Amino acid sequence: MSNVGEEHWADDAELDAIPPLRDDDDRLNRDWIDQLVDLIAIHDGNEVARYMSPLHASDVGDVLEAISPADRFELINLLGELFDYSALTEIDDSVRLELMDLLPNNDIARGVQELDSDDAVYILEDIEGGDREEILAALPTFERLALKRSLDFPEETAGRRMQTEFIAIPPFWTVGQTIDYMREADDLPDDFHQIYVVDPSYNLLGTLALDRMLRAKRPAVIKDIMNSTIIEVEAEEDQEEAARMFERYDLVEVAVVDETRRLVGVLTVDDIVDVIQEEAGEDIKRLAGVGNEEISGNVWNAVRSRLTWLGVNLVTAIMASLVIGMFDATIQQMVALAVLMPIVASMGGNAGTQTMTVAVRALSTRELDSYNVRRLITREFLVGVVNGVVFALVIGVVAAIWFANPLLGLVIGAAMVINMIAAGISGIMIPLTLDKLKIDPAIASSAFVTTVTDVVGFMAFLYIAAHAFNLF
Repeated sequence: MSNVGEEHWADDAELDAIPPLRDDDDRLNRDWIDQLVDLIAIHDGNEVARYMSPLHASDVGDVLEAISPADRFELINLLGELFDYSALTEIDDSVRLELMDLLPNNDIARGVQELDSDDAVYILEDIEGGDREEILAALPTFERLALKRSLDFPEETAGRRMQTEFIAIPPFWTVGQTIDYMREADDLPDDFHQIYVVDPSYNLLGTLALDRMLRAKRPAVIKDIMNSTIIEVEAEEDQEEAARMFERYDLVEVAVVDETRRLVGVLTVDDIVDVIQEEAGEDIKRLAGVGNEEISGNVWNAVRSRLTWLGVNLVTAIMASLVIGMFDATIQQMVALAVLMPIVASMGGNAGTQTMTVAVRALSTRELDSYNVRRLITREFLVGVVNGVVFALVIGVVAAIWFANPLLGLVIGAAMVINMIAAGISGIMIPLTLDKLKIDPAIASSAFVTTVTDVVGFMAFLYIAAHAFNLF
């Protein structure tokens, strides 16, 4: 890789000549990107470094996603040792994997060595076994062992997310000893919010917030001022449960312990924010049946993520069509039914989706339990009744005037009430049932709720119409 020396970094006057990275809408400035791409094309490493030097790692990640795959690799190549590998934690998985395939393992090893352990694990966990072992072998022994331990924990657990750099001290130290230790030590974490008090076996005894320590006198003994109320997360705890703990106790940092209750790392709020965003994004995409699809993914990945649930939806659509087929003679005798029946099914589908979204979100955040589920079912039933009556009056009047047939207005109004109630009940019961069966309700609920509202809507409307107008 080519290297750019520190003497090439721009001073403030030079940086003023560079256009802003983002426009007034906080989107990447097209002119800035175009100029960078032109510099990459002529392999001007000094100017590329001048453009990239002021950027935060998150902004570098946005730039990497905005340029072509070839330009991404060349940009990293031109920056050499000046490239901050933490930027790779800010980009889509597909983009990161493409870059990992192109970058030499020695360069990756050098890059991750400069990162916090949690960021290093985030990059290494998606690299194939052979390449990962080669990268780890190039690291110093202590760092290699720490990363291997984190990688041994299951994916999406606190152990995978934790940072292994932390400050642990014995309870008999004084505040003065602790401060002197932190001033003299060379291997402290870059950022930390509290100190962990441990016994010789590294069992957690308590914590000490920095603000409390700095207010204490130097002779004060740590065990006398530490917080003995311990909040900890097991290393194999799901990351979503760990995020919930941060929310419940308003944490900034929490200890991670192994199966023997020994302190092995810490979770920090910056990683938990990422977890919350990831989990929320996953739930949204699962509700739509698109899996882990990313906007940077290729056509095949998009097709593969959507194909399964489109197939399920096809089966459910056929079921609704079979219901319509049962009343084909009825529809032939009264064409107005064919015009109006999609309204009933569509309104029920939308109402069911609203209820389902509330239920799935409540389940994912553990807000829905045995204490309030009955109240929620009752509420959704009453909401379905009220909404059904309101829209029954609206569509009933419209249909009666449209087709000059008051009885038809009553028929569609009755069907609307029935389907809105069915939508409310199915929207809550289907996610609850799937959750009981250990099936992710975010993935499967949508198809089943839509099936219920379509089948009930068509059946109710056509059955009532057939009997009301004696269409047999």
